[in-house]
Amino acid sequence: MSTAPDATPVTTGVAGRWRRLVTWRRLVVVAAGVLVALVVGVTTATVEGSLGPHEARYDVTTDDTVTIDLGPVGTLQIDSPLPLTLGLRVTVQEIPAAVTELDQATTLQALSGDLRSYVAFFSAPQSTVEDVARSLVTDALGRAALTFGLLTAVWWLARWALGPVRRTELAASLAPHTRVIAGGVAAVVVGGTVLTASVGERDQPVTSRPASAVFDGTPLAGARVTGRLGGVIDTYGGYVVDAYRENTAFYARANTSLEDAWDATQPVVDAQDERDRATPTVSGSPGPTQDAAEDVEPVVLLVVSDLHCNVGMASLLTTAARRAGADVVLDAGDTTMNGTGVEQYCVTTFARAVPDGVELVTSPGNHDSAETTAMYARAGARVLDGSVVEVDGMRLLGDHDPAQTRIGSGTTAGTESAQDVAERLAATACDDEDGVDLLLIHTPRVGLPALTDGCVPAQVSGHMHQRIGPSVVGEGVQYVSSSTAGATLGQPTVGPLNGTAEMTVLRWDPRERRIVDYQLVQVRPDASASVSPRLQWPEPRPAQPSRGGGNHPSPM
Repeated sequence: MSTAPDATPVTTGVAGRWRRLVTWRRLVVVAAGVLVALVVGVTTATVEGSLGPHEARYDVTTDDTVTIDLGPVGTLQIDSPLPLTLGLRVTVQEIPAAVTELDQATTLQALSGDLRSYVAFFSAPQSTVEDVARSLVTDALGRAALTFGLLTAVWWLARWALGPVRRTELAASLAPHTRVIAGGVAAVVVGGTVLTASVGERDQPVTSRPASAVFDGTPLAGARVTGRLGGVIDTYGGYVVDAYRENTAFYARANTSLEDAWDATQPVVDAQDERDRATPTVSGSPGPTQDAAEDVEPVVLLVVSDLHCNVGMASLLTTAARRAGADVVLDAGDTTMNGTGVEQYCVTTFARAVPDGVELVTSPGNHDSAETTAMYARAGARVLDGSVVEVDGMRLLGDHDPAQTRIGSGTTAGTESAQDVAERLAATACDDEDGVDLLLIHTPRVGLPALTDGCVPAQVSGHMHQRIGPSVVGEGVQYVSSSTAGATLGQPTVGPLNGTAEMTVLRWDPRERRIVDYQLVQVRPDASASVSPRLQWPEPRPAQPSRGGGNHPSPM
């Protein structure tokens, strides 16, 4: 008996092709949605940041040009380093009105207050570039995600509105044209986004405009200037550029001097190390014959303080950390001048100056703020917050300064007084069962109760802009670092040094859990430098009590 042909294979084949078609169509739609979302996110990204001493808004454009818009003053344009014709428009805020006048007295007076900030910015522009780039990427991804979410919501809303029957009919009629439709929609959206993201025709760069020769040899070499800014820069821009070049040349000489000073001191340090290895230990056996398990390398600490936004010292910080073999950089605070958001490039520059693999720990000072401290933390600094932390086996304690100092408005007290913070830190140190090895606090007197009660064996501070100690205080040792920016009373800290800048190298013995010696690093206003041999760290007397638990702080 004959049977009818089996229709199952045909049905299965059609269903399989349909499923593959549906899957392909969905992939195309998703890919188009992702592409559109990314283009919208990138070309509409915008962030608020800083440019030198000014707040600024950064907007992505598609004109292949970086344009710095100074409002009525004019614009400064440079070729964009970004790919795919992407550019950037930087709208600078708070431009002094007097800058629009081409008069030497008023123009220079308006610029003089910001000159040092411009010099500091151009000395380390990469920090601002990195901060802005990171913020723009974050903003672009957020906008792309939002756009994709909106597209997805519209897609599902349309599916719901059409209903299953109508969707099936439309799918069948549009299936042969899926790729063309998806590509066309993507092209229209992308093209529309690009066109609307670009600047207007009147703001397009004129390629025939000559570059300003004022910027030759600077990070802005090749920049084109429009409007009244051209007259200002051509006439007076040399003042800023000369200051930038003087600043760059000074710190290059100083860095070379520091390298030479380290080379000169190294033979003395090597001889000290050899003598220490041959010196009998407490047990009476010479150092080289000790058990290898006890031969523990010291932890090397580089102390800096009161940098006050002098980014010129960043390269010397890098050199000192590298030559000292630093494991940790201790920043005793006042990293900025006024704790404002536009000083982000300062904290970012200093954080980037710390070599890879070296921990950066800071105790914020009275010239810092919660805003700049948060920026410092994002750049890689570990900020002490009143609790004990362990870094390279060393237990550190510190906190932000209780006072806040702002240029022009003086110093104001915080929610805690200096005595309150001092007693709180002393109580934390005294009650810690494992003990505290070092107290890092900006203002020296805030550490006195912990020292006098023997709750910390050593304290490192700044604030005074002069070196004090190391000296025995109570049952511990206090060391006050001078300014690493060469800060002196009434003199700027940005630009070539007006005073001697200092850094200090400490070596901490993990076995005895104490600092054993230190080296003083000095850079002078004539760009000369010196590095001392290792100097003995004083031992407090009477001997410290047993670590942790049993002591209680005394009032200041």
